Amino acid sequence: MLRPSLSGELVHHTRDRMGPIMVLDYRRHRVLTFDSVFEQSKIDRRRPWLPVHEYNRAMLLPVAWRRPARAVVLGVGGGTLVGALHHLLPDCHIHGVDLRPEVVQVARDFFSLPQTERVRVTIAEARQALEDMPEGSTDLILADLYGADRMSPAQSRRHFIELCHRVLSDRGWLAVNYHRPPDPEGRLFRQLRQQFASLFSYTSKSNNTVLLASRQRVPLLPGTEPSLRSLEKTLPIAWPRMMAKVREGL
Repeated sequence: MLRPSLSGELVHHTRDRMGPIMVLDYRRHRVLTFDSVFEQSKIDRRRPWLPVHEYNRAMLLPVAWRRPARAVVLGVGGGTLVGALHHLLPDCHIHGVDLRPEVVQVARDFFSLPQTERVRVTIAEARQALEDMPEGSTDLILADLYGADRMSPAQSRRHFIELCHRVLSDRGWLAVNYHRPPDPEGRLFRQLRQQFASLFSYTSKSNNTVLLASRQRVPLLPGTEPSLRSLEKTLPIAWPRMMAKVREGL
């Protein structure tokens, strides 16, 4: 989450039991915010499927190793990750999960959240949604669970990691956006090492740490990997430059 300028044009303002939901326009960008201090989602209005925040872009990096047929996005927000996957992977079926129905409606009305047969959205708490999913039922999980001013504690719990591992297919990937990285000596990171064969991390300019975890052992890809150029043509988010910043572990 980043601090936006407060000079944007207020496009929409509503609230639910958890607080305000605002849509702000800044020149060519559109922002979803819950308190006008932090940006929850940000898109380019001319290309709503293009993520603007660096950490959102980094969460898509597992696609460079394997193109998923099924993906789960925990924390739909403005629909940035759902829209990017929908645009990038024309054969991928995407399941979005969000706790707040009003947020999902705002994503549909103001952020071009795709409404096709390949996208379905469940209104639920992330843990319960994972418990309800069949074992091995998805190839990619993107977890970006944030409230108005902080990350959801769920993402830092070992049970959450266990649930994600159970739902992923044998070659599945998990990407989690952490405001602060897990302690490399802590119980959460030990849990990750036990359940995932490969762990990588990416640190954004905003100091968010994106953890990338694969159930199957895979090599660290160089920024010169040819497949990155192909991905760049469809979703121009500087794939080669980002991959060059990925490192093993934390």
